[in-house]
Amino acid sequence: MPIKVQNDLPAKAILENENIFVMDEHRAMTQDIRPLYIVILNLMPTKEETELQLLRALSNTPLQIDVTLMCVESYVSKNTPASHLNKYYKRFREICGRRFDGMIITGAPVEQMPFEEVSYWNELTEIMEWSRTNVFSTFHICWGAQAGLYYHYGIKKVMLEKKLSGVYRHELLHRKVLLARGMDDVFYVPQSRYTGLDEAAVAAEPRLQVVAESQEAGSYMIIGDGGRRIFITGHSEYDRMTLDQEYRRDVGRDLDPDVPDNYYPENDPEKRPQLTWRANSNCVYSNWLNYYVYQTTPYDLEKLRYLREGGER
Repeated sequence: MPIKVQNDLPAKAILENENIFVMDEHRAMTQDIRPLYIVILNLMPTKEETELQLLRALSNTPLQIDVTLMCVESYVSKNTPASHLNKYYKRFREICGRRFDGMIITGAPVEQMPFEEVSYWNELTEIMEWSRTNVFSTFHICWGAQAGLYYHYGIKKVMLEKKLSGVYRHELLHRKVLLARGMDDVFYVPQSRYTGLDEAAVAAEPRLQVVAESQEAGSYMIIGDGGRRIFITGHSEYDRMTLDQEYRRDVGRDLDPDVPDNYYPENDPEKRPQLTWRANSNCVYSNWLNYYVYQTTPYDLEKLRYLREGGER
């Protein structure tokens, strides 16, 4: 699939080296086709790493995708150079007049804080409210999923006894749901968080459908309002070494972390982890783009303003 990005985005060269088709702005302008317009709200501290992971995850479809990167204005990232943000990222005020086929809201390392105490919460709620009429389908990841479930449905998060970190077994509950098409009955997903969901509240909300879950990690893949919102509570986009980097970071901070579950061979951090989740991750992103964005978004995005979550006004 051709992913359209800015000509000199650093992730472009890495993806091309992996034989992933990335189209620059100049080539895209010569094609007589309407791409899918996807905006990624990147809340992760290591933005360049997250860009690469998500662009890689979006690459397994024949659809052309025009990606816009967005960051919040109400918080200044300490881990990404300002020059990178100023060159490659948009702020909400710059794109709020546009409409998009899809949006991705990433996780963020703030889950131990009450939502309202997160410095950019007000801006995030403004963006999520805007998405009701300006985005056809929004894909929420980890803390982004918790934030979306809380804002749109009032689902609260709950503190876990200890950090959930590792690669966990998940099971499909509804094989015929299009988001799960092509997935195995049992699959594995990286998880890295201190909080979970109020599972009883999720089960009681008629607008939500849990498509996959884990005995250890709880609800994993949740569809809201028929696909206008997708909630993924884990990190299927993670690279092979991402959990390793997080584990060694926490060791360096004297946090005495547990070794991530089911991650290192023989539970030995000196051994290279096996990549066991990429295929099903590719399925989820491809299915979202195809069935919940491409197949259902109006060709004329101006019509989005006449749609509501349950259908047309």
